Amino acid sequence: MDPELVDGLDAFIAATGPRGLAGIADPIDRRAAFSELMAAAGAEQEPDPSISVEDRFAPGAAGSPDVPVRLYRPRALSGVLPALYYIHGGGMVIGSVETEDAITRKLCAAVGCAAVSVEYRLAPEHPHPAPVEDCYAGLVWTSANAQALGIDRDRIAIYGGSAGGGLAAATALLARDRGGPRLAYQMLLYPMVDDRSDSPSCSEIDSIGVWDGWANRDGWQALLGDRWGGTDVEAYAAPARATDLAGLPPTWIDVGELDALRDEDILYALRLMQAGVATDLRVYAGAFHAWEVFVPDAAISSHAVAERIAALRRALGDDSAVPGA
Repeated sequence: MDPELVDGLDAFIAATGPRGLAGIADPIDRRAAFSELMAAAGAEQEPDPSISVEDRFAPGAAGSPDVPVRLYRPRALSGVLPALYYIHGGGMVIGSVETEDAITRKLCAAVGCAAVSVEYRLAPEHPHPAPVEDCYAGLVWTSANAQALGIDRDRIAIYGGSAGGGLAAATALLARDRGGPRLAYQMLLYPMVDDRSDSPSCSEIDSIGVWDGWANRDGWQALLGDRWGGTDVEAYAAPARATDLAGLPPTWIDVGELDALRDEDILYALRLMQAGVATDLRVYAGAFHAWEVFVPDAAISSHAVAERIAALRRALGDDSAVPGA
């Protein structure tokens, strides 16, 4: 493990227990613990006042409730902006727009873009397809209302980490297959893409305390119930199940070497390349799952975030409007 990450991991385990957040069996208690952790991490930071924020609702899928979305926009930038469609992480069970609010604000400021962050319904109370259908509904609304929102519908990148990365990949598949919004880019950070959880890394990484292999299986069971790992799981639940990855937007995937999701993410990136999708893949040596969230001041964390920002600037167009670019 990268030496700079050790103390941060120890502090996380001390706060959550040896099995991390996934070791808290009750989903309600797990969500509360995560919210407290994220609030404590940001307690000394005031929300970035340079970013305007507005909460709205997008129409849900047929028969489903409206989907809450949060809009972000740098106050200093006017006119039509590129945008991130942001999907938060949390193993399909925890997390919210609020827990990743600070991250979204920082990305908007650094990239020089707007953002729409979607509050999808969580498992196990709302199993598949509720989460991905919420994400897709929010994306359709964003694209349809792009002009009113001051967003360039031709420069929308979908973005997510962990469960959010898996949902981002699945939403991109839905957009392709339903003839929906055309995405300019997808940035998938250590994404959950394979419910089978049978890769070597899923067995190898089993005692770090941050999204070990057993925790990954627990997340998929929450989303899919008894179907997880079986023969009837569709690609819109687990994107690694897709037989055809052609026609997806240019893609960024990164993952830590010490992440249970390492092997499935590498394989997904390889399959995208083989399908003709322009793909960047980064594997960060000595890093565990979501290391840059839990230990943001480590050099490896700063490096990863800087690489992502540079990639988003390239993907979304001219970065001359970004302060300091």
